[in-house]
Amino acid sequence: MNFTTPLPIDAVLGDLAATFARSSTAVLVAPPGAGKTTRVPLALLDAAWTKDKKIIVLEPRRIAARAAAERMAQTLGEKVGETVGYRVRFGSKISRATRIEVVTEGIFTRQILDDPELSGVAAVLFDEFHERSLDADLGLALARDAQQGLRENLRILVMSATLDGARVAKLLGDAPVIASEGRAFPVDTRYLGRKPDVQIERQMADAIATALRADAGSVLAFLPGAAEIRRTQTFLAERVSDPNTEIVPLFGALEATVQDRAISPAPKGQRKVVLATSIAETSLTIEGVRIVVDSGMARVPRYEPDIGLTRLETIRASRAAVDQRRGRAGRTEPGICYRLWDEPQTVALEAYTRSEILSADLSSLVLDLAHWGTTDPSTLAFLDPPPVPALTEARAAA
Repeated sequence: MNFTTPLPIDAVLGDLAATFARSSTAVLVAPPGAGKTTRVPLALLDAAWTKDKKIIVLEPRRIAARAAAERMAQTLGEKVGETVGYRVRFGSKISRATRIEVVTEGIFTRQILDDPELSGVAAVLFDEFHERSLDADLGLALARDAQQGLRENLRILVMSATLDGARVAKLLGDAPVIASEGRAFPVDTRYLGRKPDVQIERQMADAIATALRADAGSVLAFLPGAAEIRRTQTFLAERVSDPNTEIVPLFGALEATVQDRAISPAPKGQRKVVLATSIAETSLTIEGVRIVVDSGMARVPRYEPDIGLTRLETIRASRAAVDQRRGRAGRTEPGICYRLWDEPQTVALEAYTRSEILSADLSSLVLDLAHWGTTDPSTLAFLDPPPVPALTEARAAA
């Protein structure tokens, strides 16, 4: 397939095609903005081994799935639901002509449990695997098991921006690792520090207002959750009176139309401030953003075995996550990243985001494994084995 607009990922598409001509597994490491999400599925579509079969692309979130399908359809000059479609919770756009299905990770789990052979599927692509959700880990384990026991010709590709490629490659039987250098414009990082006696929302609003005065372009600001976004939005409205600056929220619980409005380009002559959770770290490109303001915080689920409930915990984002966030400022031109912490604190952050399987309620995992026909997770290819105490408790509750 010939592409009119060059992207950094193009340099390794030939290597990827050659790899899949001789191997059924591969790992692709490429930085944000390289084009892996929307270019790789299209590049594989014409391979001999995909003839009359589908390619399934897994995305961690609904908004990323919809956006990826939309971008690929635009590349083909089509509408979503023709060659490229998507399946997400509460909606899908698929037709008989669809050859590339972009699905969320939970949807894929249901697909493979219902059809372990993945009939009519040529390849499964795990995008943004570094986010390490429970569904992604389970989906990869089941796909690998299906490949080894039922479908030797099924291709599996794990794609990520920040990932220990060698570790994943070993899990997939020493799969070839392909790396793309990508293209990133320089980003000037400015550390603002953090005042412990001032709430984070006020400090974020002050930082965003400062950035708007000092630099041109739209702003992408990272906050831990919806509540912090709403409060920051209120404080920011008091500080920004320019009618040509739009302030919009972006988090998972918003309706699709509101999310789409957040990621759409600002009208000519206007700028946009997008207040987002970690949903905007990867997969999404918001045109016009050249300023990032990062709180350095993230909200993650943590299972509390003493009370049998999962609660959301606000923690420091990992070093890989804050690097991803910083990179959003340099996607299309040189940018600026404001960080609400001191520079020496960066090295103290965890290197990677901790996989959900290590701290989640595993009740659903136990049920899904039983559906698959196994009670022993060690027989499957999990990058991080489920903790034995959590498994024991989940089995007792099942």
